[in-house]
Formats: sequence, C-alpha cells, structure tokens
Amino acid sequence: MFRFGVDYYPEHWPESRWERDAQLMQEAGFNTVRLAEFAWSRLEPAPGHFDFDWLDRAIAILQARGIQVVLGTPTASPPPWVMAMHPDAYRVPESGLPVTYGNRRGYCPTHDGYRARSRLVTQAMATHYAAHPAVIGWQTDNEFGDRCYCAHCCAAFQAWLQKKYGALDTLNAAWGTIFWSHVYTAWTQIPAPLATAAPFGDGSHNPGLALDYYRFMSDCYVAFQHEQVEILRKACPVHFITHNLMGIGYDRLNYFDLAADLDFVSWDNYRRMQWTFQPTVPPSEAALAHTAMRGLKHKNFWVMEQQAGSGGWQIVSVAPRPGELQLWAYQSIAHGADAIIFFRWRTARFGTEQYWHGLLEHDGRTSRRYAEIKQMGAEIARVGAQIAGSEVRAEVAMLLDYDSRFAFQIQANNPAFHYTAHVHDIYQAFHARNVAVDIISAQDDFSRYKLLIAPAHYVLTEQTAAAITRFAQQGGAVVVTPRTGVKDETNTIVDVPLPGYLAKLCGIEVEEYDSLPAGVSQPLAFTNADIDITEAPHAKIWCDVVRAVDAQVVARYTQEYYADSPAITLNAFGAGHAVYVATFGDAALYSALAGWLLKLAEVEAMAASPAGVECCVRWQGGRRLLFVLNHSTEEQHVVLPETMLNLLTGETTPLSAVELRPRQVMILAAPSGDGR
Repeated sequence: MFRFGVDYYPEHWPESRWERDAQLMQEAGFNTVRLAEFAWSRLEPAPGHFDFDWLDRAIAILQARGIQVVLGTPTASPPPWVMAMHPDAYRVPESGLPVTYGNRRGYCPTHDGYRARSRLVTQAMATHYAAHPAVIGWQTDNEFGDRCYCAHCCAAFQAWLQKKYGALDTLNAAWGTIFWSHVYTAWTQIPAPLATAAPFGDGSHNPGLALDYYRFMSDCYVAFQHEQVEILRKACPVHFITHNLMGIGYDRLNYFDLAADLDFVSWDNYRRMQWTFQPTVPPSEAALAHTAMRGLKHKNFWVMEQQAGSGGWQIVSVAPRPGELQLWAYQSIAHGADAIIFFRWRTARFGTEQYWHGLLEHDGRTSRRYAEIKQMGAEIARVGAQIAGSEVRAEVAMLLDYDSRFAFQIQANNPAFHYTAHVHDIYQAFHARNVAVDIISAQDDFSRYKLLIAPAHYVLTEQTAAAITRFAQQGGAVVVTPRTGVKDETNTIVDVPLPGYLAKLCGIEVEEYDSLPAGVSQPLAFTNADIDITEAPHAKIWCDVVRAVDAQVVARYTQEYYADSPAITLNAFGAGHAVYVATFGDAALYSALAGWLLKLAEVEAMAASPAGVECCVRWQGGRRLLFVLNHSTEEQHVVLPETMLNLLTGETTPLSAVELRPRQVMILAAPSGDGR
C-alpha cells in the first residue's frame, strides 16, 4: 500500500474542528497521518499522570474516515516541568554555555534523569496504543540531534574511552598526546572538545580526541533511540518503527548507525528553506538526499515531512510555485519513497512556526496548495499500488563515510572544501545522465556494483582499503579523489605515501600537494582521446602532485611548478581498474569523467534528456516504471527508451515520445508486464 498523508496537530485546534479536518483529509486522498511527536505536555501534563483521551478521540475521528496513524514519541520537546525536575539536563553547545528553555531538542542525550522520563512516556504510549487498530507505527523523537558538551557528557565520554582503549597508554599512543605535552595520566583529565579550549579561535583540539568525541556523541543518540526502540518492539511487535532524519546535509550523527535499529528510514524533505532564502534546492541535491536516505538500509524510505508551503520561523521563504509541491513529491517517489507525508496540515496561528505554511491557511481555509495535493491524491489512488514496493536498481555506488565527515569538521584542509558539496559535484554528473547511483557505507557489499566511487575518503581503515582493492581485483572500476587515505581510524596521518593503503591499487604516489587560494584554478590537458570534453575542465581547491608508478596518465596539470605532472590517472588492477583524480574539479571535469567512467565500467546509461528534465526508473519485478519530471519552467520534448503508457492519466495509447508542460510529471510503463 502506498502511504499518502499529512502531519497533523489536533492539540493546536478546537476539538469541534477535528471532524472537518478529517473530512478534508479524506477528500484529499490521505490514508495516513502522523500525530503527537510534540504533544508531551498534553500526554503527560504532570509527572506520571497520563491523558490519552483527547488523542483517542482524534484518532477515532481519523479512523472513521479510513485514515491510519503513525505516532511520534514526544521526547524532542519536553514540558517545562520535566526540565524543572532536571535543571542540569539542558544541552551544552560547543560554546560551553547551556541552552535555556524555549525551543526544542534542548536536552542532553546522556542525562540519566531525562532518559528515564523519556522511557516512561514512551512506555505509557506504547502500552496504551499497542492494540489500537488504527495505529500502524512509530516515529522516535524528532530529527535527532545536536552535540552536547556538558559535564554529564564529558564523564560519559571518559567512560566510553576507557571501554574503547582499555588503558591510558593505548589512548595516548593512538592520539599522539606527546604533542604539546598532553599525555593523560587519569581518565578524568580528558576534556570534552569545547570551543573555549581554543585561545586563537581556530577550534584546534587534538584531532584524535575530537574525532572520538564526535563518534561518542553519535553513539549517545543511537543509544537514546535504542531505549525507545526496545520499549516499542516489546509492547508493539506488529508496528513499524522509523525516525525522521534530515537528509545528507546533516552531518552530526552517523546515520548508518542510527538507521540500524529502524524498520525503514524516513526523512524530512524541504526544497525551499527560510534560513538559506534560496529560490529552491537544485533537483540534483534533492535527488542526492533521497539516494543517501535510501542507501542507509538499502530499502525504500518514507518522506515523513514533505514540504507543503513556504517555510518560515523569523523569515518566510519563497512560496512554492504552482505545480512544485507535486513535482517535489513525485521526485521523492521516483527515488524510492513508498510514502509521502506532507508537513503540515494547517498553518499554525501561534508558536515559533507561525510561518511554516501547511496545506490549509491560518484560518483553516483550503488553499491552492491543498487543491494541488488533492489532485495528486487522486493520481496516487490510481497508481499507488503499482508503485509501492518497486525498487531503484543501481550499478554505480558512492561511499559515504561519517568518520571522514567528522574529521573534515575538525580539519577542513582548505576553507573552500566541503565534503557534502564534493559528493554532490560527482553525483550531479551522473544525475544529469539519468544514471541511478547508490550511496553506501564501507561495510556494504560492493560486489553488486560495477563502478565504485570513494570521494575524499579521508579516514580510511586497512579493512576498507582491502575491500575496495578486492572489488577492483575482481573486475570493478574504482574512482578515488584527493584526501583519500590520509588518516587512519585514530585520525592520525598514515606513515606511508598517499593515498595510503590505496596507493598500490591506484598505481601512484602523492609526492606533495598544493592547497589553492580562493578563486584560483587551472585548466587540465587531457591525453585520453576516449574522454568527451565539451567544456575545458579546471582543477580547483586542491592539487595533489602525483608520481605515476604503474598508472597511465589521463590528464595533466598545465600551470604552476607541477605543470605537466599527472592530474588524473588510470591503473589496470587485476580484472578491474582504478582511476585517481588528483584534484577537486569543476562541473566540466566531473561531466567529462562521468561519461568516460560509465564506458570504462560498462554501465549502460539511459538516453540523455533535455536540461531540466529528470528521468528515474523504479522496477516492479521485471516491469520498468519510468518517472519523467520536468523541473524547468519551459515545455520539454522527451524521447522515451521504449513504447510506454501514461499511468497517471490511464491513457492506453502507446507513447514513444512525450511533451511535458513546465513542472509536469509523468509515470510511464511498458504496455505489457514484462517491460525491460
């Protein structure tokens, strides 16, 4: 069943309005509603006194309209009495100054008292709703979570380190604490890496300590969630458990670890945000976020918060244009969503999110946004069963490494370098060619892919290097980019030439490197005639000065003291190949490389589509479902890969090409069930 619904806050509105809301939801085609993730003060108005009557009545009204419910554990936003009971439970940011009451996610994830209160409210909800026929699943908390540096976390960190290293001598050796005479002689001497420890304002902590603290803090949220998951699994064994993550852009938690406890991943997809005030997130960035969330468990995902209007707390973002809400939602589905839940139902009249617009206006009127989603609901009713459970299949994979992300937060290497932006730069070149890519972890099975990309895999273990090498040995094509293999798992630079444990695979050695100033770049000269270059590619940000040991030179630098030295190399290795890209390039570089790499790896790409048109495939068994999305504001002509039918309209006339209006979406399938 395809889930289509909305996030609803009945506690914000008079009970006399609930029936009308449920009626409008039913008319919009909604079959699922998320409730209660911010309702702790209504659910437990005083310690140990639980009130579920109001929520029971709201659920009953929805259930009567054929709508089922996902409940959120309300621990992201505690009532004032909880924090008054535990005044030392406030989260302490890196500044060292604790937050105060008034927002959300202000709690410390290691605080024993706060976690005990969280278990109590979770247990009470789980017990009450375990057998409710309208409740189908749970969302833990809400958008975990920011790092805390309080005294409780510092003590817990010291215990975490003692368990990890066993002895202080081992820790001191791993971190190289002899530097600056930071040799620890008691576990209690080890600090949390507060910004106040940096007298020059550069945040310079021991890299080993800082990386371990980031790992520890991620583990704290995983453990906090696990306590709730254990309660819910025991009390509600037939319900699913998920969490609403924040896409690939959020880099404070290891999402692979957080997702391990979940039945499937959900995430919150916002394309226009008030804090960036940009017109829209580019389609390739949204596609990358969907891809990353799908890769956390190699499963289809839910979008638990799909944008329903302008976002806004203090500032109101640009309004979604007609057709954009549907377009963005269908893009989610095209990349693997099996549920679209819009945030929010009605725009709030009070509180911080007064300008985070929903499908209904502040006064409860239906809007053009509601009408647009109601139309989509009718379409989902026709095609949802054909989509649900279908899968995205990829032959290209890109490694996403949280240790490397954390390490780059500690030492950026170059102020212009951003790990996620680098991942997107590469991904965008494949997205432009409508090539499916999986985002995976180093612990995943590489053998299902033909092309494996390791972008700036800064912290590289010998085990991961061995797995990458084995993949190439057995016939795969590997791509390695700069700053890969620089550090070992302790965030210490390896004692071998870079790219460290992958130097033999790549057939090169990095002799030195040049960190480029802002705005400085240089064109590259290609020696490989198989690479189709339509625009001169440039090196920027970083240049590794490479010596080719066994590898062939594919491109060379043209300027500076390392002019004519290799910038891109190709090394035959076993039955496969390794490509080393020694610089962070511009869009022209990754575009040129993507086409060549697909041929090198023997990955068949879909036919090119016009600029602004995205084509994605989901497979239902042997049947191909082709999503064609026109992100542009102009009409577009698209030639199809085979004769297909338009599922959204139910047209039975076979199509070999389609005309798309601005922001139009088509879902197409072969006339028979055995489409290629």
